[in-house]
Amino acid sequence: MATVTPEVLWAQRSSKVDPEKNFIYLTIGVPDVPPSNLKLDLQPTTLTFTGHSDTLKKTYHLELEFYAEIDPAESKINHSPRDVELKLRKKELDDAYWPRLLKESKKVHFLKTDFDKWVDEDEQNEAPEEDFSNFGGMGGMPGMGGGGGDFGGIDFSKLGGGGGLPTGGDDSDESDDDMPALEGDDEEEGDKEKPAATEEKKTEA
Repeated sequence: MATVTPEVLWAQRSSKVDPEKNFIYLTIGVPDVPPSNLKLDLQPTTLTFTGHSDTLKKTYHLELEFYAEIDPAESKINHSPRDVELKLRKKELDDAYWPRLLKESKKVHFLKTDFDKWVDEDEQNEAPEEDFSNFGGMGGMPGMGGGGGDFGGIDFSKLGGGGGLPTGGDDSDESDDDMPALEGDDEEEGDKEKPAATEEKKTEA
């Protein structure tokens, strides 16, 4: 069974006065991983994630060591059929951004900036408020902390699991409107017309 490192997208906000605006936004791309197959252990400086997809026959495993401390009790989670999204509360209130997500400065292939959610440090006050209504708290979750972080038995539907998230089906519907096969049909019709025109010339001759 293949074990792979999932793609991780991240963005952040910072605030010295409002804890709600002082967070890391993390998206772990793990399609088709049901809640029963998820394990997440969130500590102040580390995150360990394991998820298994029966349909894709893949096991996803991820270990992160953060640049600075977060507050697991104030962090939130949303699980959808495509990914696990986390809003990690930075422990220290500070107007400055973290220079990077991870403690080590080396570049890792699976970690990318989430440009859809990223806002430059000097422009974040003008940025629209994020909607985290789909997210549920992590503090009351059984197994959070040192106990392995087992998500078994948690009803993700109460956390708005996947609520309103776009699916790949929308894109395929749009592409159906402009099917390349239609162009081929036109060419075939054009070919049928050509012999008819040739026959007319023969008749004239």
